[in-house]
Amino acid sequence: MSLKLIRAEPEFGYGRAMSESGSPKTLTREQVRELDRRAIEEYGIPSALLMENAGRACAEVAEEMLERRKGARCVVLCGPGNNGGDGFVIARTLQNRGYEVELFFAAKIGKLSLASEDVQLNAGLWRRLGGEIVELATPEQLPQAALRMRSADLIVDALFGTGLDRELDSRFSELIYATRSAQRPLLAVDVPSGLDANSGAVLGEACRATVTVTFVAAKPGLFIERGPDLAGRIEVAEIGIPAAFIRESFGDGR
Repeated sequence: MSLKLIRAEPEFGYGRAMSESGSPKTLTREQVRELDRRAIEEYGIPSALLMENAGRACAEVAEEMLERRKGARCVVLCGPGNNGGDGFVIARTLQNRGYEVELFFAAKIGKLSLASEDVQLNAGLWRRLGGEIVELATPEQLPQAALRMRSADLIVDALFGTGLDRELDSRFSELIYATRSAQRPLLAVDVPSGLDANSGAVLGEACRATVTVTFVAAKPGLFIERGPDLAGRIEVAEIGIPAAFIRESFGDGR
């Protein structure tokens, strides 16, 4: 398994992706959540900007996976949380750059009104760009999405991020199984959906990624238990959190 740092270089102060022993440096979901909080509350970076940076970092990797073939088809699967918000940014960025994008929202459309302000903002921006949000909330709606995934050049998994720590219900398990059955290249946003970011356990079903773009730092679960089988190539994206905060979390000091 390869580990690559993207969007910043270690010598510019972001921090080394590997420890001195050669093993990957990792941060748990709790540590990254605290970094997000500090970046927003202490440093003053807007949470919407962190989401924008995360989504655009993923879009850059998606373009590489699509070999920058304008008009290539991409299916983006968005969950109702902030991982789905990243997916809206990815979809908007790719469509704006000339790719054909279909976006499926894995919940009732009405649930968007209950999502975070950042998710609602990016759903609105996607719509204003002319993008459609296709509801994927019932078993009856799954065959259409499965068909579109099988003919896509790339699937983007923005269903669940690092916060998932419970067994998935059958509806999401069936959707994730459909991503694997499609046998298409898949980009996982932060972690493959269904994989516990800390333990590497599979929470019912999990996506199998070709590439995982993970934010701030690699997560322990990508390297233990089922993680190595499911994460594919791992790329660590810098999204705007101050490097000093990250080094403190790694225990590297200021």
